[in-house]
Amino acid sequence: MRFSPAAIALSLTFAIMSSASISGRADDDVDARSIALVKTGDEEASAGRVDSAIGWYETALAVDPSNRAAYVAMARAVKSQGLNGKAIGLYKEALEIDPNDQIALAEQADAFIAKGALEQARKNMARLTNVCRADCAAVTRLSFAIDAASRKEQAQASAVDLKATLGATPEPKAN
Repeated sequence: MRFSPAAIALSLTFAIMSSASISGRADDDVDARSIALVKTGDEEASAGRVDSAIGWYETALAVDPSNRAAYVAMARAVKSQGLNGKAIGLYKEALEIDPNDQIALAEQADAFIAKGALEQARKNMARLTNVCRADCAAVTRLSFAIDAASRKEQAQASAVDLKATLGATPEPKAN
């Protein structure tokens, strides 16, 4: 009984220390070297050297895997190469760091639309609507893009139905 208060205080101290280490670092705590590498990658991407930019972004992530901006920038780079599936995965990594990242949510929804995954794009748009407290232009833009993609999908489906009947010869009917 004499050691109970000391044991409680010690266990409380350990609990607080362990929860602080589990919580990770804030965005402000991203390694400065990683930020500099992302800037170099951005310069390469703007110069049209996308493969080089991806290399810089990968290096930035090797220096600091919690650099959300590096994931978003690399996703943009691979998306520009037409690799929407890989971009979706990179946006997912950024959203694991910050689930309320409006840029990652909107751009991942764009990649979903490009891949034809309209239901996932709608889910991202709903999340973005919840995150955007004020007037959010990205939600409006995504809504139009999803509507346009679904109309295109419906038009393609009806074109497939027409192709099946175009080449067919009508059956003669008895009078």
